[in-house]
Amino acid sequence: MTSQLMEGSGAIAEAMIAAGCRFFAGYPMTPFTEVLEHMAKRLPVVGGACVNAESELEAIGMAWGAAATGTRAATGSTGQGLSLMQESIAEAAMAHLPLVILNMARAQGDYFQATRGGGHGDYRTPVLAPMDVAEATQLAQLAFHIADTWRNPVVFFGDYYLAHTYQSVDIQPIDFGPVPAKDWALDGSSSGSGRAKLVSPLGDTKQRDNVGYDLSDYYMRAAAKTTAMIEGLDRLVDIGHCDDADLVVVAFGTAGKYVRYAVDQLRAEGHRVGYVRPISLFPFPDAALRDAATGAKLVAVYENNQGQMIDDVRLSLEGAVPVRFIGGLSLDSSGFGIAPDFDVEVLRRRIDAVLTDLGGTP
Repeated sequence: MTSQLMEGSGAIAEAMIAAGCRFFAGYPMTPFTEVLEHMAKRLPVVGGACVNAESELEAIGMAWGAAATGTRAATGSTGQGLSLMQESIAEAAMAHLPLVILNMARAQGDYFQATRGGGHGDYRTPVLAPMDVAEATQLAQLAFHIADTWRNPVVFFGDYYLAHTYQSVDIQPIDFGPVPAKDWALDGSSSGSGRAKLVSPLGDTKQRDNVGYDLSDYYMRAAAKTTAMIEGLDRLVDIGHCDDADLVVVAFGTAGKYVRYAVDQLRAEGHRVGYVRPISLFPFPDAALRDAATGAKLVAVYENNQGQMIDDVRLSLEGAVPVRFIGGLSLDSSGFGIAPDFDVEVLRRRIDAVLTDLGGTP
């Protein structure tokens, strides 16, 4: 495939297919609908299947079933639809089920939902947040690799801009290295043999007559796997101009690209300002942020919400540097997150105001 101009929703679909995704299910809800439509068109061509489900509950159930067979599978919605999926996401994590879940969000108000989860039990899901279409095509493929490596659901955090922006991309399968064999998959080979496999949030050994199982043992092993995953995952981050910065601005996703551009402009004019753009929202790149903010007078956080990632910024810095919120909810009349504040001049004025408070003239 050569470089071609593609809408984000189509590019994400092509990237998932390039990664080997062969099952996709979802219920229409813009801006997730557009990805679902592309998958419905393209998956049958490569021998896969796409189902327009009756609701988000059925969609994640179908994706769970496909993933349990060892098939690379995905589902998703916007934040509202993902609220309905939270129980199944939690149980998929406890069942060690590799599954990719798209959150094509409206604004950035789903940060808590994506990084903390709204399900039950002691589980976590890695979260990847691209800034544009080109990065999305890479992270969509990485999501499947992480899911298979750690046998865990992975959240891909997009938005309306990502779904509808056009960008020139060259989508090729990316080799991230080997993943463990799927000898746990329910492929029918062990059925009726007395050695049947089990994929369940309640354990991985079957209960037989007069022989129970120890659920606490399974939960402890699941907790150990989650800890190993958190420690083993790369904490992805984009950092610029922080070596001598008085002010470090932190933003993620689409907003992160706008902030990065505004900071580049200010730095070119001589202002001592840098940026940190977390790409993996969980695990959060806390050590990298601490290093980037060493010597800074202030860390400013921009989000298109009332302040959610700022909690992770404060936790990462542990009081070493003051933190100020310069974001805020910005929406159009549809509520889809087409933010009037996503304007370089608007962002420059907010950053300039902080620099002025710090005495940060060139």
